[in-house]
Amino acid sequence: MNKALLIETHLFEAKIKEESNGTLIVQGILQRSGAPNQNKRRYPKDVLKRECMKYEQLIRERRALGELDHPDSPVVNLKNVSHNIVDIWWEGDDVMGKVEILSTPSGNILRELLKNNIRLGISSRGVGSVKEMSDGTVIVQEDFDLIAWDFVSNPSTHGAFMAPINESKQWQQIAEECGKWCKAQDLMREILIELN
Repeated sequence: MNKALLIETHLFEAKIKEESNGTLIVQGILQRSGAPNQNKRRYPKDVLKRECMKYEQLIRERRALGELDHPDSPVVNLKNVSHNIVDIWWEGDDVMGKVEILSTPSGNILRELLKNNIRLGISSRGVGSVKEMSDGTVIVQEDFDLIAWDFVSNPSTHGAFMAPINESKQWQQIAEECGKWCKAQDLMREILIELN
């Protein structure tokens, strides 16, 4: 099978905390396993668990970097780095994460977006192959390699918005109520992808 760049995006509903040293930390769901996303792609839990275990080495070395907007490349470009993942853990089928927003040009943009309550998505980037299933979904295969999680504007998984701590419940309610709007947005995204 040929490996391709796989990008998995969802809204990131997070708690935001500013440390005493001025560091901005956000925390929330990075990715879900098992369930099909808006791209009809499913990531098996055992594959994601393996990749998270490997990713923990990058976290220990403070090299779990991500970009603001994901490129179409499997390489993390240092001039575009905006954040560093400082912890990951599992809650059921969800990969949770704690993310430090860096004082880089892209990190400063991300910080201001977050402080202004802009709803952002988080997108995993990796390489691997997929297998099409009879139900129209595709399953990510064992050869998947996780590269990074990037912050993006247009997510494909519902309900993972990023918001300040005191507004998380409000954003979650909005996300739950936006069912028709989210479906329309997903349909438009699919049409645009097919046109390209």
